[in-house]
Amino acid sequence: LGLALCAGSLCALSDAAFLYHDYCVLGAGPAGLQAAYFLQQAGRDYIVFERSHAPGSFFALYPRHRKLISINKQYTGKSNSEFNLRHDWNSLLSHDRRLLFRRYSRDFFPAADTMVRYLEDFASLLELRVQYNTAIIHVTLERNAQAWNGHYFLLTDQDRKDYKCSSLLVATGTWVPNVVNFPGSEYVEGYETVSINPEDFAGQTVLILGRGNSAFETAENILGVTNFIHMVSRSRVRLSWATHYVGDLRAINNGLLDTYQLKSLDGLLEGDLEDLAIVKDKKGKLHITLRFYLENRNMSAGIDSITLPQDELDNFATRAPYDRVIRCLGWKFDFSIYNKSLRMMPGKGNINKYPQIKPSYESRGTRGLFVLGTASHSVDFRKSAGGFIHGFRYTTRAVHRLLENRHHGVPWPSTVYPITQLTNSIIKRVNEASGLYQMFSVLADIILLRENATAFEYLEEYPVGVLAELEMQTGRKAPSGLFVIIMEYGRNFSGADKDVFYYNRAVGEAQHAWQSNFLHPVIYYYKRLPTEREMRLRPPEWPLPRPDAIHHIVEDFLTDWTAPNAHILPLRRFLENCLSTDLRNFFAESCFLFAFTHQKLPPFCQQGYMRMQGLVGSEGLRRHAVQAGLLQDYTLTDFSGGTPPDSHDRSRDQLLRDQVISVRPLQHLFNAKDE
Repeated sequence: LGLALCAGSLCALSDAAFLYHDYCVLGAGPAGLQAAYFLQQAGRDYIVFERSHAPGSFFALYPRHRKLISINKQYTGKSNSEFNLRHDWNSLLSHDRRLLFRRYSRDFFPAADTMVRYLEDFASLLELRVQYNTAIIHVTLERNAQAWNGHYFLLTDQDRKDYKCSSLLVATGTWVPNVVNFPGSEYVEGYETVSINPEDFAGQTVLILGRGNSAFETAENILGVTNFIHMVSRSRVRLSWATHYVGDLRAINNGLLDTYQLKSLDGLLEGDLEDLAIVKDKKGKLHITLRFYLENRNMSAGIDSITLPQDELDNFATRAPYDRVIRCLGWKFDFSIYNKSLRMMPGKGNINKYPQIKPSYESRGTRGLFVLGTASHSVDFRKSAGGFIHGFRYTTRAVHRLLENRHHGVPWPSTVYPITQLTNSIIKRVNEASGLYQMFSVLADIILLRENATAFEYLEEYPVGVLAELEMQTGRKAPSGLFVIIMEYGRNFSGADKDVFYYNRAVGEAQHAWQSNFLHPVIYYYKRLPTEREMRLRPPEWPLPRPDAIHHIVEDFLTDWTAPNAHILPLRRFLENCLSTDLRNFFAESCFLFAFTHQKLPPFCQQGYMRMQGLVGSEGLRRHAVQAGLLQDYTLTDFSGGTPPDSHDRSRDQLLRDQVISVRPLQHLFNAKDE
């Protein structure tokens, strides 16, 4: 008994040494603050650790030249706040209308200092629980069967204070500079420290290593004062308007392309940086050579004893010496603070700068560890916007909803509608939803059909990569089939080598909608939930497995999918074919007639008219129907020598043709061919 009491006391002292929270969030950047907002709104126990004295410390330094490339569109011609977020790439999601970024800056490309101020206000006005000046230097696991995930996360800060949490949300971004080591790399200046004063480069010849926005941003700053600028990278330049990926080169920074192609001395080269070497001469000039020329050579012997490429090839492209070489190779995730027990491993190939995570944003190595924000971009790298604020504000919300279901039994938010509202619900979302629009091919709306297709349940912005796990992840059931609504570009329209301005690049007719190139809605229909095996074996570049039926809503120049004939009618017909039902809306008079002439009423009549609900015809609507050619105007017919309009001799077919009027509430238009 004494030993047991002693052991219990030691355990109690051990637990007291750790400050416990259900959720620990690492980093008070945009993703960390966004996660904190959702946790606070849900009333959860959480803490955010930030190593700096204020939120958004990355933006206090980067971009170095202080102009963001995330657009801040003030006007869209619309008052719909959800639609306007499609063109606001800087605001975080909240209920507070004061925290829209357009209230902080009117610049289309705002200043980075404005972002710092915005994030400070976001944290303070919403009273988020952020612990500043706390650098977490070590994270490990403590196995415990009572914990949510079978273990606790133990965190240690720079002052050796310890913290314990049940779930860990990592939102530290990618901030460790990418460095390539080669002979002479000690002469290279880093983007993070190089001067941003153009006068420091006056009359100099500069070589920039890298070909992303930081490299071109640096070149743009000194373009007018240098002798010339050369830029070398392993891959060719990728233009964002060709790849449709906002992380590729943006037009705001591509002045060097002009001076290169318009023969003004500057230029771009391709080559593997690890094959390079830099040699410094007595005058301080930097000469570019190749690593293999330096094998078995004594670098300290001087440049005269070293073979340079121009010694063998007198027109070698980089034979002119440089005054400065600047490294602009981006950043990578900091893996150093995580104990091996967490199995935080880098991705493979071109995503090795990010940690390995599942499509649910949970670590592949540790249950309960989720990666948010820029560091989670491996899920959609070079495909969508998950590495940027206008993308990860939605994926962070998705992760929160997954956690609410897993740990607190709160199902994914949903709304149940009668089946007659199916077309309208889809049209509304594809025309205004910002999450679908920004996270195209990654987040999707899910429509779960109820038995006999009399109603449906609508779930918004679910990660399609875990569609097979939908019932487990959301707490919702899909027994009778489902629709998946997603936004996509054309299959062969995006790529570094694509000409996206070619003649006849757009499709305008509904029958050719499947050939649409620009971003447009696509509806997948499944009679049952796809399995994990089907998800793994889906066709290359497809976000989802092959469906039982698929429908493309034809691309629209205005991204306004409300045209009655081009957009709504084909969609309604597709839905009707999938469900084998009639989704039209009818006047009360038509439902009354159907009740006497048909064994089965259309759903609108069943759910409306038979419950004493529905639309009653008016003189104005009848006049409109006559003008549209849908209804004969009997008030102008001469019956002096014939049969009156209500004669029993009138055929039932004629009555149906004249009296059954379908109404589509969204567009308030009629289509004679449809009826």
